[in-house]
Amino acid sequence: MKVTLLGTGDAIGTPKIGCRCPACADALCGGRSRRLRFSILVENAGGKVLIDTSPDLRWQLIRTGISRVDGVIWTHAHYDHYAGFGDFHRVQNRVPVYGLQETMDYILNYLYFMRPKRNVVETGVPFDLAGMEFTLFEVNHPPICEAAGVLVRVGSKKLVVTGDTNLSIPEASLEMMRGADLLVADAITPPGYNLNKHMDSEEAVGLGRRLSAKEVVLTHISHLFPPHDVAIKRWPLGFDMMTMEL
Repeated sequence: MKVTLLGTGDAIGTPKIGCRCPACADALCGGRSRRLRFSILVENAGGKVLIDTSPDLRWQLIRTGISRVDGVIWTHAHYDHYAGFGDFHRVQNRVPVYGLQETMDYILNYLYFMRPKRNVVETGVPFDLAGMEFTLFEVNHPPICEAAGVLVRVGSKKLVVTGDTNLSIPEASLEMMRGADLLVADAITPPGYNLNKHMDSEEAVGLGRRLSAKEVVLTHISHLFPPHDVAIKRWPLGFDMMTMEL
């Protein structure tokens, strides 16, 4: 199983419009602080699946040379996680899409001009897609009522994507997340910003430790971190187009 972080930024991306902070300055100069919005590509010999469809999806697909996928999974109905799906328009018709009921209702109302193949799934119930087993699990991302993380299994390998969440993750979900070969975790800021709907970097790393994850990579990263090459000395930040093999 190959995992590619197509975009590792938060809702506004880095550089932030009009900002000249150290991370944004590094991004403007082409450094690894440059972050498109969140999407992940998971693939194996059976096919390719997108977890969320960033507003920057067009450029992400061009960079990877991909024009077709076998399915899309949406974790929740926030703009920065689905709005780029419209870039499949006139590229690939009838894309199979998967998500929880309210998530699907909201997103497909926005994307009324497209007719993807709608597949409503339930938390904790596995489904097969492109030769991989996917399971959505409940997380906590206020103020929305419905948000999910994603568990992916291929053979003995286990990938966990937390989705957007704070630390108040239900116990049943924590059990599903335990022992991942790779935990891709939401970590929007360094410590000290007191955001109640996301984890910070210390919380995300601590979660990985408690769940005995073999490797932790942080994503959904804001411009509030130091420049990437400085921040990586302290936290395991991902970067755009980072690839990992499981």
